[in-house]
Amino acid sequence: MEKLFKSMKEGEDWFIKCFGKDETFDAMARSIHLWDMPALLLYINGLVDGDGLLTLLTEMQGSNGWDESKEDDSDRFLSFFPYHSVTAVKDHDELLTSILSGQVAFITPSGFAFLIDIRSYPGRQPEEPDTEKVIRGARDGFTENIITNTALVRRRLRTEDLRFEMHQTTVNGKTDVAIAFIQGAASEEHLNYIRERLDKIIHDGLTMTDKSLEEFLFKQRFHPMPFVRFTERPDICAAHLLEGHIAIMVDTSPSVILVPVSLFHHLQHAEEYRQAPLIGTFVRLTRFVGAGLSLVLLPFWYLVATKQHYLPDYLSYIGPNDIGEIPLLIQLLMADIGIEVLRMAAIHTPTPMSTAMGLVAAIVIGQVAIDVGLFTPEVVLYVAVSAIFTFAIPSFELSITTKVFRICILLSTAILGAPGFFMSVAVLFYYLCSLRPMGVPYLWPAVPFFPHAMMRVLIRFPMTADAPRPYITDAPERDRTK
Repeated sequence: MEKLFKSMKEGEDWFIKCFGKDETFDAMARSIHLWDMPALLLYINGLVDGDGLLTLLTEMQGSNGWDESKEDDSDRFLSFFPYHSVTAVKDHDELLTSILSGQVAFITPSGFAFLIDIRSYPGRQPEEPDTEKVIRGARDGFTENIITNTALVRRRLRTEDLRFEMHQTTVNGKTDVAIAFIQGAASEEHLNYIRERLDKIIHDGLTMTDKSLEEFLFKQRFHPMPFVRFTERPDICAAHLLEGHIAIMVDTSPSVILVPVSLFHHLQHAEEYRQAPLIGTFVRLTRFVGAGLSLVLLPFWYLVATKQHYLPDYLSYIGPNDIGEIPLLIQLLMADIGIEVLRMAAIHTPTPMSTAMGLVAAIVIGQVAIDVGLFTPEVVLYVAVSAIFTFAIPSFELSITTKVFRICILLSTAILGAPGFFMSVAVLFYYLCSLRPMGVPYLWPAVPFFPHAMMRVLIRFPMTADAPRPYITDAPERDRTK
């Protein structure tokens, strides 16, 4: 065993050099005694288990377990902590990172350094996530503690093949990132892709945690589509791991990244699997139709409202009789953007006030805007219906992207008419077909077309129906029962 310092005093000087002398109140350096042997205790206040540390220090005052026959102080130290997670340290950077991660360091008189893991990160208890609620199902969710998150998944998958690879990224943040996968189910090629991208991250810190990591992993730049699926539910994460997907957990983030995924993964919800297969299929198809209408309903209504000759006689009632003084396009843009502003205001408004604000916006502002001629009633109706369809999309990232594309299609329709509508939809389809994050077609199994896989996307089959792992996971073993 090699010494890290020449003496305990050198270890204390190193600690003062790192954190300064009395410059930060939470960096603690305390001289203690392990029975008759002095030692230096180093830790960060707030990141360690206070009760565990108190118990540890209390035990040090007794002689139980203390082997006085050991002459070397490192051997005596190890004999005193036979049941604790003790690790010897040989590198200064490793020691510093471990202390900043919440471990307690002991420096012996000879300069040996040891770490004891009694971390206790501040955070909340697991609770149901607001964005992925279910009528019937588990009420626990991921928290900001990566240890808690791994335990929530391990509780559901009691297999020795479940792996959690720990990595550290960035220079100053040294953020803990765990790659979760089931050995034999996850693709080694996909795992190597993630490992290589993690090693290439050069940045001072991932303050936005999982979202920042997504941009580094996929070089997202200005692509509006989400390349990963975020979830805060351990059951969804466990289900994807069994399918051969890979989960990426970032410390301090309550959501987990799931890769590889396609567009259809963003349109699925846990509620479909908490109902009977027929009901789950109905819910899923309803959501798919709603997502499609949220994209094209408003531009298509604008097209037929301004080009009445496209409508048959029995649909002549569609479109406003009197557009008013403000052009119809401006009305639609103002109303659509106004609803988005209202959504943002609701997020930043305390809950008791957000309900009252919604009532004022819906009843007072909406009705007065119609009465004064700012909006026509049909504009308010179709914008509200499109907004409801958008809110039905489970993925928040995809719902925001849908709004952006809807405005683009609307502007194209306003400029070029019917050709602009169909051309913009075709361009959007081509763009989605061209996306291949991690080499996986984004529209799989629609493009390229896999009939059986597409049936499983559209229909919620019974759990008893055997199905191989999805093709896009590139699982070494596609049979899920082996």
